[in-house]
Amino acid sequence: MSRLWHWSRRCSRIFTRPNSSLASQLNSVTDADVLHFSKILSSPSSVLSILPSISTSPEELDIYNNDWMGKYCGKSTTVLKPKTTEEVSQIVKWCNDKRIGIVPQGGNTGLVGGGVPLRDEVILSLSNMTQVRSFDPISGILVTDAGCILQSLTDYVAPHNHIMPLDLGAKGSCQIGGNVSTNAGGLRLLRYGSLHGSVLGLEVVLPDGSILDQLTTLRKDNTGYDLKQLFIGAEGTLGIITGVSILTPPAPQASNNVILALPRFENVLPLYKTVKRQLSEILSAFEFIDRTAYDLAVKHGQGRALSEEEVEGAECFVLVETSGGRREHDEEKLNDLLESLLEAEEPLINTGVLAQNPAQFSSLWALREGVTEAVSKEGKAYKYDISVPLSTFKECVDLTRERLRSKGLLNDDQVKAVIGYGHVGDGNLHLNVIAKAYTPEIQDALEPFVYELVGKGSVSAEHGIGAMKTHALHYSKDETSIAWMKKIKAIFDPNGIMNPGKVLE
Repeated sequence: MSRLWHWSRRCSRIFTRPNSSLASQLNSVTDADVLHFSKILSSPSSVLSILPSISTSPEELDIYNNDWMGKYCGKSTTVLKPKTTEEVSQIVKWCNDKRIGIVPQGGNTGLVGGGVPLRDEVILSLSNMTQVRSFDPISGILVTDAGCILQSLTDYVAPHNHIMPLDLGAKGSCQIGGNVSTNAGGLRLLRYGSLHGSVLGLEVVLPDGSILDQLTTLRKDNTGYDLKQLFIGAEGTLGIITGVSILTPPAPQASNNVILALPRFENVLPLYKTVKRQLSEILSAFEFIDRTAYDLAVKHGQGRALSEEEVEGAECFVLVETSGGRREHDEEKLNDLLESLLEAEEPLINTGVLAQNPAQFSSLWALREGVTEAVSKEGKAYKYDISVPLSTFKECVDLTRERLRSKGLLNDDQVKAVIGYGHVGDGNLHLNVIAKAYTPEIQDALEPFVYELVGKGSVSAEHGIGAMKTHALHYSKDETSIAWMKKIKAIFDPNGIMNPGKVLE
């Protein structure tokens, strides 16, 4: 017991939600189970366990038991790292027979506690499944193991003049299986759409250990139910994704970006309308950053896109990216856009800076992608990833700030800042509350207040439900929808072993 407490106290606070009756009936891993797992897995290093038969040090399991924010903390005694789908299948079958809970884990970069155990479930890490199975440079179809890191896949297809259809700040450590399991959105969704469209096929180990092989490379297949869609965004609650077939788009021949300083938030929507009209087919990203988020990124060394004189008087910023086929054509469009914006009778922007070379292009994106890192350096973050009408982005941030101020929590010793940034192109606001520490008082002030702000939007735009939002699912799904989700879960996983306590209460 002392070892379990040792892990738990590394987190600022343990966030738990009520477990289902099935989850409470699951069994802990025993030494006999560990010995059996050792026979299944090909390498001794593929089994980590503090149980006597292996005696791994507890510290080695910390990175698997705890999320990167230090917010969610598990008590797993055992981590398994299979290399093949068949090994995953054998492990899952044993766990199902023995009623042992399983938490599938990718890069553990999630923000809602979906990839760490709530109790002492066995952690099944996909990190050893890193093979690219095939790539067709003509069609752009990539088939890969689920444990491949997103950046590695980006580097793999780049020499073939293709790109991955999604791009995330965590691309250096997140895994494609986790991306698909959470239906990750990211910075390219405006241009290339969601993974529900770009994923062509999946290989999934089901809760009884059987393998669902739908790893097709067909663009068109209209033969009955499209079962793969059930696993995209299911967060490992219906099965473990072990293989992914995904369509990678051709790499743009020319990419550029510009950062714009706006005097007031009310200009964001008319600016978006203008940018869409003038840039048309080459527009690939339209990112919003409020002034507090921008200043925080600069403070923590994420780059300085504009001089102090250029940011003076700016209430927020917009980063626009273009991706097209001919640099001269795209630059002409961007220059025309900037000229028209600056020369308007009532300018929507104060100023704008256009990237002049690849280094400047990267530095502008580094500022936007660096907001997340800056937040983690500033303090403990309560992260709300919501879909709301674009016109309410600022209102959501302001009302949350006022809520915390009215509770006497907005000060250096409790809540340091409330910021907003996100993807204007798909209505996704990242509302971050930065605190000195995670506390029940702040949690209670924020929830359900933030979820009630969402109205008919979504309590999770792209991060998923995980453990954090199971109690809030009803804000975005009606009773009938949730009832059918539970029926689907019961059909696939009658023993409740797959990622217990996640998505559904």
